[in-house]
Order: sequence, then C-alpha cells, then structure tokens
Amino acid sequence: MWASERFRNLVAQVALVLLIVAIGGYAAHNLVHNLESRSITIGFSYLWHEAGFDISEKLLAYDPTNSYGRAFVVGLLNTLFVSAVAIIAASILGLAIGVARLSPNWLLARLASGYIESVRNVPLILQLLLWYGVITDVLPPAADALRFGPVYLSQRGASLPWPEPHGAWSAALLGLVAAFVATLWWWRRARRIQMQRGRAPAVVWPGLLFFVAFPALGWALLGAPTGLSTPVLGGFDFEGGKNVSPEFMALFLGLSIYTAAFIAEIVRGGILAVPKGQTEASEAIGLSRGQRLRLVILPQALRVIIPPLTSQYLNLTKNSSLAVAIGYPDLVSVSNTTLNQTGQAIEAIALMMAVYLTLSLAISGLMNWYNHRVKLVER
Repeated sequence: MWASERFRNLVAQVALVLLIVAIGGYAAHNLVHNLESRSITIGFSYLWHEAGFDISEKLLAYDPTNSYGRAFVVGLLNTLFVSAVAIIAASILGLAIGVARLSPNWLLARLASGYIESVRNVPLILQLLLWYGVITDVLPPAADALRFGPVYLSQRGASLPWPEPHGAWSAALLGLVAAFVATLWWWRRARRIQMQRGRAPAVVWPGLLFFVAFPALGWALLGAPTGLSTPVLGGFDFEGGKNVSPEFMALFLGLSIYTAAFIAEIVRGGILAVPKGQTEASEAIGLSRGQRLRLVILPQALRVIIPPLTSQYLNLTKNSSLAVAIGYPDLVSVSNTTLNQTGQAIEAIALMMAVYLTLSLAISGLMNWYNHRVKLVER
C-alpha cells in the first residue's frame, strides 16, 4: 500500500490534520488553564451587562444604561456606514481620476498623475491625522463658521438642515429601495429587448424617473411634510439641524481620497487592457468620445477592473479600523472600551475578528458574483 502515491498523500493529509487539531487543542487547554489560574471567566455573558459609557455618534438609539452588546452593534453600524459611503465616494473619484490620467489634455493628465503619486505614497494614518488637524485647527470656531448657504463649516464639523422626524421620510427611503429594484428590472428588460430586436430602449431616463417618482410618492402619501430643522448658533455650538462630526469627516475624506488613488490606477490599467482596435472601430462608426468610453471601453475593461477593485474595497473596510486614532467610535473603538472595562480580551478580539472576516467574505462574494456576470463568455 505504501507504494501507492495516492495512499501516501492520504496519510500525509491525515497526519497534517491530526497535527493541526493537536496544536489547537493544546493552545485551547493552555489558554483555559492560564485564565482560570488568574480567576478570569470565559464567555460572552458580559454582552448583556450594563455598558456604563456613552458613544458620541450613533445610528441606533443608545445610552449608558444599555448593554455591551448594544454598544457593540452601535460601533458596528458606524463602521458599516462610513465604509459604505467611503466606498461609493472612492469609486466615483477613482473612476474620474483614472479616466483623467488617460486624457489627451496634458495638464489634466499631469494633475491626475500628481494626485495618484502623492496620495498613494503617504500612509493612510498620516492622512487621517492631517484631515483631522485641518478640520479642528484650520477651520474657524463655531462663532465664526464658514457659511455656504444653509450649511456651516467650523471646528465642530459640518452643520446642515435636516428634515424633522416624520414617517413620510421613512416612506421616501423605502421608495428609493423600490426605485433601485425597478431600475434593475427595467435594465434587464432592456437587455432582453436588445438581444431580440438589436436596439435597446432608454435606461438612464426611466431610471432617473423611478428615483424621483417613487420617493416622492411615498413622501406625498404620508402627508408630504416640509418642516426642516435648521442649524442655529447657540453658545459654543450649533443647535438644530444635522451635525457631521470632525471625526467622521476626517475618516470619510481620508478613506475616500486614499483609496481613490489606487482605484484610479486600476481603472487606468483596465482601460489600457482593452484592444486598441475596439476604440478605432467605435470611432469608425461615429461614436463620440463619451459614448466610446461608456458603451465600448468601460464595459470591456470591467473584466480586468473588478478583481483588483475587490481588494481595494476590502482594504477600505479594514482600514476603517484606523478611526480609533482620531476618536471616531467605530467597532474597534467601542470594543477597546469594552475590553478595558470588562477584561474580556479574548472574547472582544474574537468578535472583532469575526465581524471583519464576515464583512470581507460578504464583499468578496458580492464582487465575485458581479465579476461572473460581466465576464466574457467564450465558446
């Protein structure tokens, strides 16, 4: 039997599995023994205990009397929110800069190149500290805030008008979701018609109509409220409206601008990977420069862009953990406070690792699904 290569490979794999299990068992036994010798309990029951600390920014109702578990969820939502908006901003900015670097306009191409080279070669943590310093030190105090219409910029962040709480705004938000679904359905229908007739109906204008009509309909059906809470200076800070903290602004700007520089190079590489004959053919049939980019070049470049773009989305999500350096209460910051108060280091770190692993796998799975949809089908 030992002369069989298949049998030897099987024995080697079984031995490797047993070795891994043995090492893992020894590490777990050693961990439990050391914790018990120090009278440290193991478990996640602490998540139901009263937290006793406040969180400055929250998307979910929270106060110090709530549990550590709720505090953890608040920190997780903060991480998800800043990561989502930064991904959107970085994608748009990166696409624009990547296309600009290939522009025939010498000045525009050099400015895009300078942006990419300067931003990519400075550590993100330094950029976060720079933006935080600009907001808290360079901007004027609230009493002398810079005003741009109804929006105020100061050391306290940005203060802007915000709708008064009302069910109609929730209905408008659901209308946005319905508009997204309707636009996706219309786009798939347009593709089927194009395959059947050779000419697709318009997609952009119906999509814009959906995104205007559906939220407006939900807003109107529940009373069409028009009340706005506007920021008013009271003492040393603004009252009313919506305040965007300096910590969130610095984190959002740092993540977006830093990641956009990498995305720009990915976009540039994807465009250059499209055969030159495709551009020449689109010119020959009379397409404008914008039409060539939108209808011919970018759709073919996506198969090259998507895989490395996935890595940048993962990096941005994980880089959001640097928020602890500027005081933004993200998942890591809240978990660190919990760890210091409870001493449950193993559990707190395990939860953070599990969350970031789940987020990374979810983003990777979604992008891989999209990459499968846009890949070239070979015969």
